[in-house]
Order: sequence, then structure tokens, then C-alpha cells
Amino acid sequence: MNNFYLKYFTSFLLLFSFFCYGKEVSLQPSQNSQEEIQEALILLQPGDTLLLREGVYELEDGLSLDVDKVSILGEGHDRTVLSFKNQVSGAQGLLVTSSGVTLKDFAIEDAKGDALKVVGAEGIYMINLRTEWTGGPKSTNGAYGLYPVESRNVLIDGCIAIGASDAGIYVGQSENIIVRNSVAQYNVAGIEIENSYFADVYENEASHNTGGILVFDLPDLPKQGGHHVRVFNNKAINNDTDNFAPEGNIVGLVPRGTGIIIQANSDVEIFNNEISGNGTVNLSIVTFGGETEDENYYPHPRSIQVHGNHFGPGGFAPDMSKEAAAIVVELSKGDIPDIFWDGILPLTQMILGQPEEERLVLGDNGEASFMAIKPLHYMIGLPDPVDRNYQNFKGKIVPLKEVVIKKEDI
Repeated sequence: MNNFYLKYFTSFLLLFSFFCYGKEVSLQPSQNSQEEIQEALILLQPGDTLLLREGVYELEDGLSLDVDKVSILGEGHDRTVLSFKNQVSGAQGLLVTSSGVTLKDFAIEDAKGDALKVVGAEGIYMINLRTEWTGGPKSTNGAYGLYPVESRNVLIDGCIAIGASDAGIYVGQSENIIVRNSVAQYNVAGIEIENSYFADVYENEASHNTGGILVFDLPDLPKQGGHHVRVFNNKAINNDTDNFAPEGNIVGLVPRGTGIIIQANSDVEIFNNEISGNGTVNLSIVTFGGETEDENYYPHPRSIQVHGNHFGPGGFAPDMSKEAAAIVVELSKGDIPDIFWDGILPLTQMILGQPEEERLVLGDNGEASFMAIKPLHYMIGLPDPVDRNYQNFKGKIVPLKEVVIKKEDI
């Protein structure tokens, strides 16, 4: 092949690769960062990449992306920073309403509302991101850091979330979820899985939040009946920040110093975690205690398995400003257990017992202590209103299946 044909063939391959694999758009911080980034997000085509070079991008309005199968990349969450400290409009920092999107290696700071919200994605990949409110815990901070909702195939990997007035890392009304290798600190809730199906939460650290890791199911939402959640190999430690949620927020009820809370979910497996240094209680399993007219909502946890965890000090400084903590202190006579279950069930089950497949099952958790309330005894003033016998709840552990997200799902 002579030089002319070689040059022609090479040009053809480059052009072919451009159309097949997309182009890269590169930006640097400037006085026009708002317009430049938003314009780039609008003009991206599937397969394209937006590269945000190192620096601080000063933004006054929210950004939005609605193009499928694109990537937004920075040069590190400590080097590429989208700063919204002067934001005057927009409900989020960055809103994504498209699928197959990769977000990697940048930070979102001081958003007026949620930092990064993703709605309705079929595949969203978040890696090495940081969301932070740099002024410390305040009720005026945005509610959520990383906030995918109504999505499927959600992967959050190697991220940092700091200072959210609701949850640092929150996945709601979604399915097929992995949250791993991430750090959540100084939020009201560190990591929260809510009204979602099939989630694996592992190798994370949730520390210095009000509550470390929450697995919740709430009424009056289109998707409910959360189930099949595994929480394992995490550190839920030293959660000691006063609750700073705005008035009326459901997480405003969480006591300072809570390690892990499971509320109204089914088929949850909590194992191989380090749960320690949480002043109110290390692990709580509770019924939804609010009012609702949602007739389809089931407020009680069922089929919960707890095994292989390491429990350190807990219950040494209960948050008596919260009713739930005050009740635990009263019933435990100040000897707060490592694992607490409120014992509340439908009335027929409180009398006749739970179906075997719905029972709380405890495996080997070392020297962990346990307490369950006997609600009928408590309500009518009978003696022995609690059960502290760990052996009454020991049983066979049936492991839940691993959540798998393939690259093609993103």
C-alpha cells in the first residue's frame, strides 16, 4: 500500500471512529462557565464525553443533562469542582434525566438544593464523586448529596458525601443498586436506601452523621414495599452529629448516635459490618410509627437477618430529645443493647406469632446484646415488657443473592 492510500485509509478509520465512539469536548474554568457547560451538555450526542479540566467552576444556576449514553469526567474530586455557593436559581446543582450516563472524578459543592439528582435513569454510574456543603452541618444545606430516584441499575462507587440535611447518599424508589467504597460524613443520614428493591451496600464508611445507614420504606409513594437489601462489610461508626434536618422532615426523627436503622423493609441481610461508637443505639429494627392513610402500605419489618457483625461501644450517650431514644432508655433501664427490635407487629401476629419465614433471625454476632419489646406487655403494664434472650431469635441464615450490574446495563 503506497503512502497515498495509507493516508486515505488512516483518515477513514479516524472518521469512522469519530462517528462510532463519539467525541470529547474539553472545558476549563472561565468567567462564562455557566453558559459553556450547559451548552456543552445540550449539544452532547450519545457516545460523547465532556471533560472538565482541573479548577473551580463558579456557577449561579443549576445544570441539566438529558442526553443518553454520555460521560461527564473531571480530573479528580479534589481538583475539578463545580461550585454553587453563589447559586441564585435552580433546585439542584446537576440534574440528570437520561440513561446510560457515567459521572466521574469531580465535586459538587454548596448547591442551593440537592447536589446531584438523577431521575428515571436506566443505568447511572457515579464514581469518585464528592458532594459537600463546605460550611458544615446546617439545616439550610441541600437535602441530598447523591440522589438517584426512580431509576434502575444504579452504581455508586468511591464517592464522598458531606453535609446533607437529609441524606448524603440516597437511593429511592429504584431497583438493582450497588453502593460501595464510599464515605458519608456529617449528614443527617449517611447512606439511605428507601422504597427500593435489590440493593447491595458494602465497603462503605458512614461516620459522624446523625444516623449512619438507613434502610427505610415509607408510605404514600408510587413504589413501596422495599425488599432484598444487603448491608455488609461497612463501618457504621461514631455517628455523633446532632440532627439538623429541617422541621417536618422524616429523618428529623432519627436520634443522634444511631448506627444502622431498618424500618418497614422485607428481606434485609445485615452482616460482617463494624458497628460501634454510636451513642444512642448501634442497630435498630423498627416499625414505621407515623400516620398514613395508605391502605397498601405495610409498616412492619419482616425477614430480617443479622449475623457476623462486630459491635463496639454503643448506647453510652442516648439522644433524649427524640422520643424513640427515650423509650429505649426507659425499657432497657439504661442498659441499651447492641441490637434493638421494637417488636411491633400486626395485632394477630403479636398474639399468635409471626409466620416462620418472616421472623427476625440472629446469627453469630460475637458478644452482642439484644432486646426486643413485648408490645402487649408494655401497653397494658404487664411485667417483663422486654425480651433480652438472644437465643430466642437465633436461627438458620439464608443468604440473599448478590446484586450484579453489568457494564451494558450502564
